[in-house]
Order: sequence, then structure tokens, then C-alpha cells
Amino acid sequence: MPVTVRPLEPSDRPAWGPLFEAYLRFYETVLPKEQYDLTWNRLLDPEEPMHGLGAFDENGRLVGIAHAVFHRSCWLPDWTCYLQDLYVELSQRGKGTGEALIDAVAELARKNKAGRLYWLTHESNATARRLYDRVAQNAGFIQYRKPL
Repeated sequence: MPVTVRPLEPSDRPAWGPLFEAYLRFYETVLPKEQYDLTWNRLLDPEEPMHGLGAFDENGRLVGIAHAVFHRSCWLPDWTCYLQDLYVELSQRGKGTGEALIDAVAELARKNKAGRLYWLTHESNATARRLYDRVAQNAGFIQYRKPL
């Protein structure tokens, strides 16, 4: 049965935390508790350019999350939407949950008049890349980071 995707609500916080933590663990990242709180508050704050979406199974259980950030671009007249985080519970992978979340972020981007939707993943993330190669175009860019 397909999942239902909707914006995250305050009552989703207990289920969101473990999914966000699992996503960070996949990327071998640990954040302080305060960052979880800050991120959650930003996702729900209508004044922030950040949005959180959740995928819910037929029992209403949160099984996937997507976080989108809107920003300006020097290359486009409209907003750009960055799909910063996408995570689907292991038991739900291969069932269309990730694609449903991407589609919902794309709809959110269109609704907010974004000219582009983009995201990054690690080159070793073969499972996700199979989905991404099917639903989007690989732009071929390599990301660099300079510690500040």
C-alpha cells in the first residue's frame, strides 16, 4: 500500500528524531541534542525557508523524512530548492517511499516557485543512487568543503 506524504507536525517529533538520527548515523555524523531541537524548530517555523515532510505507512507510522531548504541563486530568477536530507526506514526501502518523498518535495518546490530542485548523496550510496538515477539527472558536480 502506498505511503501518505505530508508536512511534519509538532506531534511527529518523537518519531522524527530516530529517523533523523539514523540518517546521520548512515553518514557517520553525530550532532549535539541542541542541533536536533534547532533543526526541528526550523522545520516547523513558517518564517524559516526550511520544510520537513514525512512519509507515513498505512498504520500512520512515520517511515521516511525529507528536509528541504529554499535559497536564492545567482543563476536563476526564482528560488532554488535543496533537498538536504532524505531518509527511509530500512523496512520501507524499495516500496516507493523515497520516490514519494522526492515527488512531494518537487511539488513543494513548484508551489513555492522554485526554478530548480537538487540534492547530493555520497558516491558510495549505491542504493539511493539507483533511485536518483531513475527520477533525476546527475549533474556531474563534485562537492568540496573547507573547514571554517
